[in-house]
Amino acid sequence: MSHILKDSGARAQLIDGKAGAALVDAAVKVAAAELTPALGRTPALAVVLVGDDPASQVYVRNKIRRTEAAGMTSIEHRLPADTSRDTLLRLIEQLNNDDAVDGILVQLPLPDHLNAAEIVEAIDPFKDVDGLTAHNAGALVQGATGLRACTPSGCVWLAKQALGDLTGKSVVVIGRSILVGKPAALLFLAENCTVTLAHSRTRNLAEICAKADILVPAVGRPHMVKASWIKPGATVIDVGINRIDAEGGKSRLTGDVDFDQALKVADQITPVPGGVGPMTIAILLANTCTAAARRAGQPLPAALAELDLP
Repeated sequence: MSHILKDSGARAQLIDGKAGAALVDAAVKVAAAELTPALGRTPALAVVLVGDDPASQVYVRNKIRRTEAAGMTSIEHRLPADTSRDTLLRLIEQLNNDDAVDGILVQLPLPDHLNAAEIVEAIDPFKDVDGLTAHNAGALVQGATGLRACTPSGCVWLAKQALGDLTGKSVVVIGRSILVGKPAALLFLAENCTVTLAHSRTRNLAEICAKADILVPAVGRPHMVKASWIKPGATVIDVGINRIDAEGGKSRLTGDVDFDQALKVADQITPVPGGVGPMTIAILLANTCTAAARRAGQPLPAALAELDLP
């Protein structure tokens, strides 16, 4: 487990998401090569980007690069910001019906005139590698086979790598979104944790957080979580990615946790950037291989099975 930890020079150790993602990416590359003969092609991920949001363009570029580096096919559809609902739904239907496509990801956020929930729900659940359709969300609730949401899965996997068996751990997730908070709570529950799902209207939030063995802030508020909110010796998985002003008129990325102070209290913590972020794409690629195997009636390749992903 120590292979994704490095000494930070302070009390807390940094949980290195880049190193963790590299392990998953390497396993995906082996799995993709193993699946290729059975498929008659390499596993394929289709990414749909609507509009020109700068952050989304960076994310999509990174996804494409890592998909190809893992030996898989990357299919890219870039649509203008004024793309109509019907045009986008027709594209998704086309990708659903394309047997050479194993995974479909529609990059969020979408332009305001498009209903993200409707668009996501149009994706074939067996190709829903983001794990966001009602089918896959319901499978998570029931503990049934399905594709799990990428960022929450990455959080749980990093926690397992850092701590080993999570059974009996007290977990507090701050944030109740369908993208992170709710699925993260369910995934930690599946690891036999005792989970509290907190949010902006939770009373005595700081006191509740301070009881957590594992604290998972996912609210999008820079430095919201203070050192006093953290139980001494806790593990902090910071999902927040916030851009704030820095010296010289530049900006920098930071998390939801007051990182410098948290280092003095926590035992282990994910940095921002370099923590949960890289794991999100790694799980996306793993989900694509998993989807390819299931659609072809093939067993999950051993390289992926050995990772013990959520």
